[in-house]
Amino acid sequence: QVQLVESGGGLVQAGGSLRLSCAASGSIFSINAMGWYRQAPGKQRELVAAITSGGSTNYADSVKGRFTISRDNAKNTVYLQMNSLKPEDTAVYYCNANIRRSADNSYSYWGQGTQVTVSS
Repeated sequence: QVQLVESGGGLVQAGGSLRLSCAASGSIFSINAMGWYRQAPGKQRELVAAITSGGSTNYADSVKGRFTISRDNAKNTVYLQMNSLKPEDTAVYYCNANIRRSADNSYSYWGQGTQVTVSS
């Protein structure tokens, strides 16, 4: 069993900041890429940011310069620091991780989602 547990969402005014955390636990051999996605009402889920096990990152154009993804491999945790938040950042944010439970396989796991609401 593997679980991803997210925390840190909430309500913030435009221009404010939030920090999301996602901790992986359970039967984990190693973790490959980790990332954050979001889904706004009536829209498809989209990639916000991702980070490889080596620390390489990529971001959606809409969040570049405002959001920073990082990870602590010792804690199996990924973070998303969100600054200069805009109302259009309002969405449910989901953590995703590609996790090896043994040397021979890997699977994609999702967190339960955390709501981020940015008021204007």
